[in-house]
Amino acid sequence: MNFEELKETIKKDLEKIQDSNQLREFSSVYLGKKGKIRNLFLELKGISLEQRKVLGKEINEFAALIQTEAQNLEKTLKEKEQEYKEKQNKLDLDFPGEKIETGHLHPLSTIRREIEQIFQLMGFAVVEGPEIEDEWHNFDSLNIPEGHPARDALSLGKTLYLETNEILRSHTSAAQTRFMEKINPPIRIVIPGRTYRSDKVDASHEVNFYQIEGLMIDENVSVANLKAILQRFLKEFFREDVKIRLRPSYFPFTEPSFEIDMNCAVCNGKGCGACKKTGWVEILGGGMVHPKVIENGGLDQNKYKGLAFGMSIDRLTMMKYKINDIRWFHSGNLKFLKQF
Repeated sequence: MNFEELKETIKKDLEKIQDSNQLREFSSVYLGKKGKIRNLFLELKGISLEQRKVLGKEINEFAALIQTEAQNLEKTLKEKEQEYKEKQNKLDLDFPGEKIETGHLHPLSTIRREIEQIFQLMGFAVVEGPEIEDEWHNFDSLNIPEGHPARDALSLGKTLYLETNEILRSHTSAAQTRFMEKINPPIRIVIPGRTYRSDKVDASHEVNFYQIEGLMIDENVSVANLKAILQRFLKEFFREDVKIRLRPSYFPFTEPSFEIDMNCAVCNGKGCGACKKTGWVEILGGGMVHPKVIENGGLDQNKYKGLAFGMSIDRLTMMKYKINDIRWFHSGNLKFLKQF
């Protein structure tokens, strides 16, 4: 055994220690129960008693010194490591934070709110009717008699019947007579909501879509009021003068009846999938409320006249944002929705 050489080796190894892991390894090699300093005592058996006392005392003193230095070093290393961790975790208030992605309104919801606001500023109240309807309000009260082909195929699709003998409303017009029964004239309301038709899905038609119905009942109402209201609405909605055309049409619940088309805003009238290459998009239908409908609503048809119109919120949204396929709205495609 060369005690002096071991002492020098221990001192050098102690000076090389840079972190807690190295210190633990050092302690295990030299200071542990099976460490090299402990082994020195086992080798003392082969020397005289006097030498054993002297050398044993030196080994004990050296072991105590190294133990103290190791403990001091451990304390220093822990402080340094704690300081490093604190620096790593320290918040830099000037450093830009991560942007938190939040949700937002669906484009159909945004446009619905905008439409409602425009009509409210024009003096219309916003009301809602039920999505599940009975045949009286969806058909009979609107002058659509039993056996009429409209009960199977309204202008854009077939009605969806439920097992309860009720139906998923095929148009928001179903709420017209409901509110005639509840509100005394003058009546000026819009009725937004979801509608359903078993239709062939394509770029401009969906099974589930949104409409908004307009109804105005008073003693003096004319086609001129209808035209003025729609022209004003479209101008406010598109924030510019919009080219429209009125085509004579037929609806059982209005007389006279009109289809109103607007110049396709997606292609500016050049022709695309949204307008079926015609340059025009049918956005609403309307007319003067049929006297029988007024009577079915519990009002005096000789005293009151009315106008009604219905339009697709989906199609107006397509025109607003220049979207060429209605199916995008219900696709759940986040890349599409995040644009709005």
